Amino acid sequence: MVGSPVGSSSAATASAARAPGPDVSEPGVSDPGFPEPRVSGPRAPGQRAPGPRVSVPGARGPVPAEGPVAAAGRGGPLVARPAVTELRLSAFAGHRSAAHALGPVTLFTGPSGSGKSTALRAYEALARLGAGDPLDEVFPDPAGCVPERARPDAQGRRGFRIGCTVDGPEGPVHLDLAVQAEPRLRIVGERLTGRGRTLLATALRDPGRSTVQAEWHTAGATPVTRAPFPDDLLGTALLPLRVAGKTRGQLEVLAAAEQVVIGLRSAFACDPRPERMRAPVPPGEGRLRRDCGNLAEVLHRTHTDCPRRHHRLAAVAGAGCAGPVTGVGVQELPEGTVRAVLERGGRPATPLGRLGDGELRYLALALTLLTGPGVLEMDRIAEVPDAMQSLTLLADGLDRGLDGRQAGELLRLATDIAADGHIRVAGAVGERTAGEARRTPGVTVVDLGG
Repeated sequence: MVGSPVGSSSAATASAARAPGPDVSEPGVSDPGFPEPRVSGPRAPGQRAPGPRVSVPGARGPVPAEGPVAAAGRGGPLVARPAVTELRLSAFAGHRSAAHALGPVTLFTGPSGSGKSTALRAYEALARLGAGDPLDEVFPDPAGCVPERARPDAQGRRGFRIGCTVDGPEGPVHLDLAVQAEPRLRIVGERLTGRGRTLLATALRDPGRSTVQAEWHTAGATPVTRAPFPDDLLGTALLPLRVAGKTRGQLEVLAAAEQVVIGLRSAFACDPRPERMRAPVPPGEGRLRRDCGNLAEVLHRTHTDCPRRHHRLAAVAGAGCAGPVTGVGVQELPEGTVRAVLERGGRPATPLGRLGDGELRYLALALTLLTGPGVLEMDRIAEVPDAMQSLTLLADGLDRGLDGRQAGELLRLATDIAADGHIRVAGAVGERTAGEARRTPGVTVVDLGG
């Protein structure tokens, strides 16, 4: 049973009581809670206790609608790979009423404290929620996400709002969240919209229960289905587990939800830490970690499994590292560990441990761009063909420690890789790199300074 199908009665919907969302009111900032769900139909009698909380499995891929529904709202060319094309920070930390368009390569810039890292943190949070992570793991410090001047309501509640747009085969699909941070962390409102229709809406009705009331578009004999959802998981990510897909409306909801899940989950946050990349490491699975501390292990794998990309990394290394570089090699040491080296032609090889911090960060970021989900330590969507996925690299401080030459080479590599649609980049950079990016075709620069 996927929920309680109900008939249509807008009067009953309008009269249903809902606990208000957390107040983050200040001049220009509105309540983050959503109004009563706009899906028509009476409220289902009673509420079911939520089922056991389970991890969200891989999405099944968008289900194409048929007939006029499939053609509606598609004014442009078909977008084969779902991708996040807009990030909305309606009320999140220092951001107010902000909507940022995201291109294949997007760089946030601005002075210290302008919110570059915060914007990327919001993107990563949405990605983790899309992968099924619980709210308290995604926001370990929720109070830090609440706008500073947000005033609590009469019950002492404050919160924040974030959202995004994911474009793909179903056209642009919009996801918006209202999160209560105080006194208890919970999702109090969620809305999924596409083609001018509200496909899913949730609202907090009873603050004493750990659920929100969800309503999703069904069409057919019963236009709406209602059921309680847990208030600590993204409802959109739960829809593939709850919607049967028997009617055209259900197929439309599934296709939109799965497009959002695929677009969000295909993200890898990378923050290379040179101090962790210098020592030899034991060989293993060869999946690059967020801090790139196992860079030598990954290179040990790619030099045999991905020779073409490995050779290209050697060319990229020569453009960003001091001295001549003829290759990137791996040495197996007697104690069973491996270390990576730069090959210098007829000269002795240079262990990566002797490179500067900027050189190590440059190599790690280049390797991330040249590989994919199978080489990165991320939640790979194995059930969805690679041709339907577009990996987004999230890099806070993308140019940290890099000189102008290295930053320029990395920008050119990013735009070259992003041109085929498999890789996208969202990063934060300083003004010097932003100036270079403004002169680089294919790069979107978001200036948060004014």
